[in-house]
Amino acid sequence: MENIQRLKTYLLTVHPVRKSPAQKRELRAWLMGELRRSGWRAQEETYGKFNGSVNVVAGDPDRARVFLCAHYDTAARSPVPNFVSPTNILAHALYHITAAAALAAAAFLLALAVCFPLNLPELMLPLFLVLALAALWAAAFGPANRSNANSNTSGVLALLAAAKAASYDKRVCLVFLDNNARGLLGAAAFRKKHPDRAEKALFINLDCVGDGQHLLLMPSKLSRWDGALLEDLEQSFPDTEQVHPHLLAKGLHYYPSDHRRFKRNVAVCACRRLEGLGYYIPRLGTRRDTVLEVSNVSYIAQCLAGFLPRYLEDGGETNKGS
Repeated sequence: MENIQRLKTYLLTVHPVRKSPAQKRELRAWLMGELRRSGWRAQEETYGKFNGSVNVVAGDPDRARVFLCAHYDTAARSPVPNFVSPTNILAHALYHITAAAALAAAAFLLALAVCFPLNLPELMLPLFLVLALAALWAAAFGPANRSNANSNTSGVLALLAAAKAASYDKRVCLVFLDNNARGLLGAAAFRKKHPDRAEKALFINLDCVGDGQHLLLMPSKLSRWDGALLEDLEQSFPDTEQVHPHLLAKGLHYYPSDHRRFKRNVAVCACRRLEGLGYYIPRLGTRRDTVLEVSNVSYIAQCLAGFLPRYLEDGGETNKGS
């Protein structure tokens, strides 16, 4: 716990924002040093100027059977909080549709406020489109959000803690992914560079794991057929006073993160729960994203350290033929 607290303090103090090329480069240099101290051989993978992503990879990505992932980049300040409810897809969709409509209405009213006094109705549509596109651009490439404790400093910290707890294993690879905020470009580039592993191996993605006592483990549709995987997850993630894991092997859920670029995956996130709404993640994309529970990170690291040898020794369906 003491080492995790030290890493947390360093990340939130020295590398709170990882958006510009220089900020990302400094974070990657520090990451590789920490990984080497934990016994992992780490290197950068670059994917060309068009993609623009640089991932940090620890281990052998061409031999690994299990990949532990977390994106290290941070996003722009969102005009509205980025509400996520993995198990209430209707609420998730309605919120984002409403937010988009509100931004469009704001752009329309601003265009109207400019064109009406000038009596230039022909300028209305072009100005509205420019303002709407500007809002979309700002959401993706605008000023950096300064507070990113949960999204996704928590995932980076958990992956570093897991690297220390699990120690090196040639069957396991750690991947710190770039450009989650730019359409999952880092994950897409990794999949393209390692198509065989991306098709056959298991990917466990840690994203927003620091705020909330309810830890959701969400296997993909293909992973739900892997009985050994589900059993090993249940055994490796016990319920505790501080963290309550929920293996969602049935029903609908949606979580927008890097795991979606890989067929066999398990998404991991921490949530709060509200009666009538269900599980949700608060404060994303805002200055109030300041909560990162060390107890969550320690729990995840220890559980993954127990899960990896159990699953690899069982040789679950995701490992057959790989």
